[in-house]
Amino acid sequence: SQMPHGCMPLPSFWKMVEDTLQQSGAQLLTFCQMFETVTPSSVTEPLNPAEERKVLSLVSKHGPDKLYQVTSNVSGSKDLDLTLQRGQIVALLQSVDTKGNTSRWLVDAGGPRGFVPAGKLRPY
Repeated sequence: SQMPHGCMPLPSFWKMVEDTLQQSGAQLLTFCQMFETVTPSSVTEPLNPAEERKVLSLVSKHGPDKLYQVTSNVSGSKDLDLTLQRGQIVALLQSVDTKGNTSRWLVDAGGPRGFVPAGKLRPY
């Protein structure tokens, strides 16, 4: 009774609720469509000279099709996990860990080898 539409006749109230829900649904649909069209940029991070030498070494050892770039900082939390910085280049050795988990990949970071979450890597 304290709401402004508390005194409305019931059919008018339900019509108002239905109209509000339709309007909200249309706004949500528009938002979802806009969200789906936005894609993350695939800009590669610039490399410093030391990183460039490491990349050349990884290419000669593993080939260019095996190179991946780290998309965000990785803090190794389990045994054999690597800690890597965003933008580092690694070479894929296996797309699975020792237990068959495909969400952790074995990589060569130009010296240390270990596991990295697959979701934190993108093809270089």
